Amino acid sequence: MKELVRPSRLAPGARVAVVAPSGPVPEERLQAGLDVLRGWDLDPVVGPHLLDRHGELTYLAGTDADRAADLQNAWCDPSVDAVLCARGGFGGMRMVELLDWDALRAAGPKVLVGFSDVTTLHEAFAARLGLVTLYGPMAAGIDFIKNARAQEHLRSTLFAPETVRTITSGGTALVPGRARGVTLGGCLCLLSSELGSPHARAGARGGLLCLEDVGEETYRLDRYLTQLLRAGWLDGVRGVLLGSWERCDPYERVRALLLDRLGGLGVPVVEEFGFGHGEGALTIPFGVSAELDAEAGTLTLDEPALR
Repeated sequence: MKELVRPSRLAPGARVAVVAPSGPVPEERLQAGLDVLRGWDLDPVVGPHLLDRHGELTYLAGTDADRAADLQNAWCDPSVDAVLCARGGFGGMRMVELLDWDALRAAGPKVLVGFSDVTTLHEAFAARLGLVTLYGPMAAGIDFIKNARAQEHLRSTLFAPETVRTITSGGTALVPGRARGVTLGGCLCLLSSELGSPHARAGARGGLLCLEDVGEETYRLDRYLTQLLRAGWLDGVRGVLLGSWERCDPYERVRALLLDRLGGLGVPVVEEFGFGHGEGALTIPFGVSAELDAEAGTLTLDEPALR
C-alpha cells in the first residue's frame, strides 16, 4: 500500500463547496453548518441540488445524476479548494460510477471531507485519484455544528495540519503493540459492500485499517467482518483502529465480536479511538503513512495530512 498525494491545506478566505452525495439534508442544520464555516473565515458555496429529495426514494438527496453533478461540478471548479459533504445516510454507491474520473483527476488534488456513507468516496478517491482524504465531521452534522472537540480537530487539520500530526484518542489496546502502515478505512458495512465492485481496492495489505459503524446489530457486524476475512481483504493488514459503534448493541457484546474476529490477525488493535459516529469525533486522514501505538492510544503521522 502506497502513501497517497496530499492536497494543500486551507487558508483564510478559501472557497469550500458543500454537497450532498447521499441522504437528504435538513435545511436548518445546513445553515448552521455554513455559519460555522463562515466563522472559520471560509467562503462556503452550496450545490444547486443540495436540498433536493428524491421523489420516490426519500432517503436520497435528489436523483443519482444530480448528486453526482453537484460533486463533479464542485470538484472541477478551479475556484473551489475543498469539498465538504453535508451528511451521510445512503446513496454514494449509487452515484459513484456516474462521475467523470478523468475530469476529476484533471482538476488536481483538493480536500474531501466526510464520513459514514462517504466511505465509498474515500475508497474511490484513493483507488482512482490517489488522493489523501479526511474522514471527519460533515457540514450539516450535529457534531460539526455543536461539538467543540470535533470542530477544533477538523479545523486544525484543515488549516494547521502540523499541529495534529499525533492524534491522541484516549483509546485502549484490544491487542497491544505498535505498527506502521498507510491509513485507510471507514464505515465497516460500506467497506464490506465494496467487495467485487469496479475499481475496488484489492485489500488492506500494508495498511492501518480504521473501522466503525452505526446502528448495526452484532450479528451484522460479524457478517461484514467475516466477509472481509473470507475474501482475504484483511490479509497483510498492519494494525486496526476501532472507532465508535453508536446505536449498535451494548459495547461489551460488540467488543467480544471485535476481539473474536480481529484478535487472530496478529496485529495491534486499538479500541474506542474516537472517530466516526460518536460524539466529538476526531478527523482521521486516509492515505498517509503513520505509526499506531495501541497501548498509548496514539496515531502519529509521518507528515501532516495536508501540505
